[in-house]
Amino acid sequence: MRVHAVLAAAVVVLCVGSVAGAAPKVPEKLVYELSWAGVPVGTATQEVADEGDVRTIVSTARSNDWLSVFFPVEDRIVSSYDRHRAPFPGLARHYRLQTREGNRRRDREIVFEQERGVARFTDHKTGEKVNIPIPLDTIDVYGSFYYVRYLPLEVGTSHHLNILDSKRQRLIEVRVLRKEKLKTVLGEVETIVIQPLVYSEGVFEGKGTVHIWLTDDERRIPVRARTRVTVGSVTATLVERTPGK
Repeated sequence: MRVHAVLAAAVVVLCVGSVAGAAPKVPEKLVYELSWAGVPVGTATQEVADEGDVRTIVSTARSNDWLSVFFPVEDRIVSSYDRHRAPFPGLARHYRLQTREGNRRRDREIVFEQERGVARFTDHKTGEKVNIPIPLDTIDVYGSFYYVRYLPLEVGTSHHLNILDSKRQRLIEVRVLRKEKLKTVLGEVETIVIQPLVYSEGVFEGKGTVHIWLTDDERRIPVRARTRVTVGSVTATLVERTPGK
């Protein structure tokens, strides 16, 4: 089992949902319990806030005490957007990923120069620097799911968007699969199940099977996410939500 894939994957997939025309929920904080085969392994958070013209999404993952003894995980990803340009969450400007997963550490940064059609990628551990051509509407993985949050989600349809995932720019499909009733911290709710076809380096490890349950109302809160790992699957379950104003 890749524990770092377990914790990091949950952070990526826990920010989708909401109907077109719904008011953006900012600020908002979502807290999830992560479990593998029913055993708790850590927590993940997703938080969005505005300050002036800048909108920021902060995503974290942390292993719990027993897992940290032999495999500590502490991940933090911060994405920034010009909130007055482009659909919610805004025009992507900056992305920073800093992770500790066992003995492995990563520190990667992307600066989006949207007007020039270029993203400047820097690996602060290896010193690698790459300029990547991008379409004007390109966004990072975390912001992309907030963008999907404000699209109409009808069963049997799909949405496509341009994603810059590490050094790879690609067109990602998000499928709307079905509706399902689910018991949650919010009570028993109707949900919409979606499947983002994301294959993120060091996160999904090429499995590509992710399902997300969103409340079937104008809030479209992501209450559960599940992703396959090398052995079995990992579930992220919403345990706390602080809504926007």
